[in-house]
Amino acid sequence: MKVIANLVLMLSLSFSVFSQNGDINLLRKINGSYTLSGGNFFQFITDTDDPVTFGFPGVLIVKGLVTKNKSDLWNSTEMLSTSLISSLMVYGLKSTFQRDRPFITYPDIVKHTHGGSYSMPSGHTSICFATATAVSLIYPKWYVIAPMYTWASLVGYSRMYLGVHYPTDILAGAIVGSGSALGIHYLFKYIKKKVEQKKAPEKL
Repeated sequence: MKVIANLVLMLSLSFSVFSQNGDINLLRKINGSYTLSGGNFFQFITDTDDPVTFGFPGVLIVKGLVTKNKSDLWNSTEMLSTSLISSLMVYGLKSTFQRDRPFITYPDIVKHTHGGSYSMPSGHTSICFATATAVSLIYPKWYVIAPMYTWASLVGYSRMYLGVHYPTDILAGAIVGSGSALGIHYLFKYIKKKVEQKKAPEKL
């Protein structure tokens, strides 16, 4: 997780020094294209973060308990653990960077949705990319991977469209979320391997 934090730090410093104008200019183009119908669509998209993130493992838990499928319970635990780690990382990084929201720093950026605390990284983007990556690693099929990452990307775009995050916040959130999912996935693989080795009968 330290590697993820360092990547986000490097990203933040790079854009702060070399391309702050590019960051805000891109946001202005995205936020400036706002329309009522687009706003309604992206508000719906941005509000799917928690329902999808917790709905997916929730369904697996119910299915696992009903069918007594330990694999479903294991996978749901991995997804929830990923969301928890991603959220903790976001909280820590927001407190570290303390970057104000774009609509606070730039009056021409219009806030069209809720957006509290600090800006870097995007919590919505982080948890959605964490979910998309976790699900894709557990179920590595193109028809799972494509829609999951499309959804996560749309959520990230919605945060800029609605005026509450810079592009670099979105990129940082994607790194934190995906990195958290990768770390947790390989940790769970290691734990699962150890558990299976203990259950295996000893060779005489």
